[in-house]
Amino acid sequence: MSRTSDERHDWTRSQAQEIYDQPFNDLIFQAHSLHRRYFEPNKVQISRLLSIKTGGCPEDCAYCNQSAHHKTGLSAEKLMEVERVIEEARKAKAAGASRYCMGAAFRSPKERDLDMICAMVTGVKALGMETCMTLGMLSDAHAKRLAAVGLDYYNHNIDTSERYYKEIITTRTFADRLETLDRVRAAGIKICCGGILGMGEEPEDRFDMLVTLANLPQPPESVPINQLVPVEGTPLENVPPVDPIAFVRTIALARIMMPRSMVRLSAGRAEMSDETQALCFFAGANSIFMGDTLLTTENTEEGSDAQLFAKLGLSPMDLKREDRTETCAGRETVHAAAL
Repeated sequence: MSRTSDERHDWTRSQAQEIYDQPFNDLIFQAHSLHRRYFEPNKVQISRLLSIKTGGCPEDCAYCNQSAHHKTGLSAEKLMEVERVIEEARKAKAAGASRYCMGAAFRSPKERDLDMICAMVTGVKALGMETCMTLGMLSDAHAKRLAAVGLDYYNHNIDTSERYYKEIITTRTFADRLETLDRVRAAGIKICCGGILGMGEEPEDRFDMLVTLANLPQPPESVPINQLVPVEGTPLENVPPVDPIAFVRTIALARIMMPRSMVRLSAGRAEMSDETQALCFFAGANSIFMGDTLLTTENTEEGSDAQLFAKLGLSPMDLKREDRTETCAGRETVHAAAL
C-alpha cells in the first residue's frame, strides 16, 4: 500500500472524537469525499464466509456461540474436507463473490491441520478468487506456510479497545492479537482486522479501536466493522442494539482514518434497514459478505442484497478493482490494483 497525503499514523482519541462529533452531514460529506477519491463509489466488493471448523473453541469470547465456555447448543465439528470447501467456493464465485473467507474455531491451528488448510487456499486460488483465513493466533512458522501457498488475507480482529478487551475475552490478551498481526504482516500476508460494535463498550472504546488500527505501521487493507448479533447462551445475549446513526458515524470515521482500506459492513446487516445500509455505503463501506450465514450467525439473503443493490445503483466489484489515486496536480487518475 503506497502512502498518501490522507494517510497518517499519529491519531489520538481526541482527534478521532472531534471528527466523529461533527454535524452528521459534515462527517458524511468528509467521509464520502475521501471514499470517492480512492474507490469507485458505486462498486462493492462481495465476499463469502465459510466456517471450515465449527464449535468447540477454547477461547471465551463473550459474543461467540462457538466458544466451549458457553451453552449455545452448537456442537463441535471436525475440520471440513478440502474438496467440500473448494466446491462451496465454486458456488460462491458463480454467485458473484470475488473473495472467499474461511474461518475455523481455533485458538490457534495445530500442525496436523496445516496441510489441509494450505490445500484449501491453493484450491480456492485456482478458481481465481482471493483467499482469506481466520484461524486464531499464528506462530511465525504457520504464517510463513500460509504465505508460501499464496494466502492473500488473514483476518484477526482486535474486537474493541485495549481498555475494554478484558471485559470481552480473558483467555488471550490484546497484546496477543497485535503479535499475530505483526507475524502476518512480516510473512507478507495482507491484514483484515476490525471490531464489533454493541458489546456494551463506550464510544471512546470505538475511537480507541480505530486509533489502534490506523496507527499501525501499515493499516489493515481490510477493516470489518461488525454490529453485535446477540446469541442466546452467550454473556452478551441481552445487550441492547447499537444506535444506527452511531454505527454509520463509526463507518465514516473508519473511512476517514484509513482512507485506502476496504471498509467491510459485516455482521449485523440482517438487523439493519435498507436506509441504514445505504448510509453506510455512502459513508465509505465498500465490502459485504453475501449468503444467509456468517460462520454460524444470520446474514441477509442474497436476493435481498440484489434488490438493495438495484435500488441504490450499486454493482459488485471485480477481482481487480478500480482504485482512484490523486495526482500531484489534484486531478484523479484511475489504475487497476489488486484488492
